[in-house]
Amino acid sequence: MSGLVVEVVGLRVEVGRALVDGVSFGVGAGEVVAIVGASGSGKTTAGLALLGEFPVGAAVSGDVRVRGRVGYVPQHPGAVLNPVRRVGAVLRELATGAEVERAVEAARFPRALLDRYPHQLSGGQQQRLVLAQALLGDPAVVVADEPTTGLDRETRDEVVAEFASIVARGVALVVLSHDMEVVRALADHVVVLRAGKVIESGPAAELLTAPRHPYTRALLVEPLRAAANEAISTERLRIEGLTAKHGRNVVLQDIDLRVSAGECVAVMGPSGSGKTTLARCVVGLHPPSAGTVALDGRPLARTLRSRSRQDLAAVQYVFQDARASFDHRRPVLDQVARTAARLRDMSTADSESAALAALAEVRLAEDTARRRPTTLSGGELHRAALARALLARPRVLVCDEITTGLDAVTRTGVLRLLAALRAAHGLTLVLITHDHAVADHLADRVLTLHNGLVHNGHSRIGNP
Repeated sequence: MSGLVVEVVGLRVEVGRALVDGVSFGVGAGEVVAIVGASGSGKTTAGLALLGEFPVGAAVSGDVRVRGRVGYVPQHPGAVLNPVRRVGAVLRELATGAEVERAVEAARFPRALLDRYPHQLSGGQQQRLVLAQALLGDPAVVVADEPTTGLDRETRDEVVAEFASIVARGVALVVLSHDMEVVRALADHVVVLRAGKVIESGPAAELLTAPRHPYTRALLVEPLRAAANEAISTERLRIEGLTAKHGRNVVLQDIDLRVSAGECVAVMGPSGSGKTTLARCVVGLHPPSAGTVALDGRPLARTLRSRSRQDLAAVQYVFQDARASFDHRRPVLDQVARTAARLRDMSTADSESAALAALAEVRLAEDTARRRPTTLSGGELHRAALARALLARPRVLVCDEITTGLDAVTRTGVLRLLAALRAAHGLTLVLITHDHAVADHLADRVLTLHNGLVHNGHSRIGNP
């Protein structure tokens, strides 16, 4: 199987007509394959084939090989939960107490809820419960069929984080979905089905940013800008008349900028144009000499020390040099967790749990996060820095040249991650960059600075 946990080759399932026709894909340990397409495209048939389940009377050909057990998370968790049994009792009938403990911990299902009936659980709690059930027996792969259907944005984000967490433990994941925000947040590889046939497949970083087939482009609907379109009329960040100095030198003069909720604005210009100073003024690291920075219509204090804990959390900054932003003597996990302790008033145990979930969302494994920064790559530290900022649950995320110095592969990964996080969280992004490719991939608008002045105002970026 060439190291693959799952290998599907030329799968055809026919019941009067072909439900899937010549479908092939593979999944390695700790990898995520998303099978996407409209209703009736064959996603569920392909996914259930991994469990050896096919429609009654189906003619099946091709090969489906799985190394290890398969867990299954159905589209509607209520359909597989016994309404008259307490959920913990059902789990303990299926596995030993130790196995149940491991499964509920991996799925982050609260132990205090094990004595409840299914109807006493929220949609997100039910989804975590069926995930725990799927994890009983340590499966090699989990198949999740439309796992976020019907969930609100916040609950959906929580469920996505749970899946990211189990993938970080080495479990392979096959996601069947039409929710492209979920796909962007999780997938390493995407298989696009239409009427049972694979019309396009490839690494998610490539397929989601440069789809070849018109059907795929229609499914994506400009994915990198979708979050901004949801609330483009709602102002999140306003900068008016901002002037800043370094000593006696004026480095920014009378800057105005308005950014909507969920929008991404790139601030560009040559070195020395004032880009980083503008970013530092927004987050309170550099006090302006004139002008205001307002969040949701409310002026922010000029310095970090004067801002409330709520305002500190609301506007987060990811530095250009991720390595320099970490204390080299302390494990990365401890430094990420400190954000939850300081800005969300969490206990030590809870802040570590929240940090692990945030790190899993950016695909940083726990064993890696427990190491010191000097042992991590530049890309890994950029992801850790993003997790640290996201742990504060910001409304505005300012990223300062975060792809500078990265190789092409790592840089693509960081861009893909930013797009996925924006889609998943509805973040307002301010990107400080000199790289037009970064702006082209992510930004809705560009503000160009030159010698501390707005050079050409806002310009709309064309489709990538």
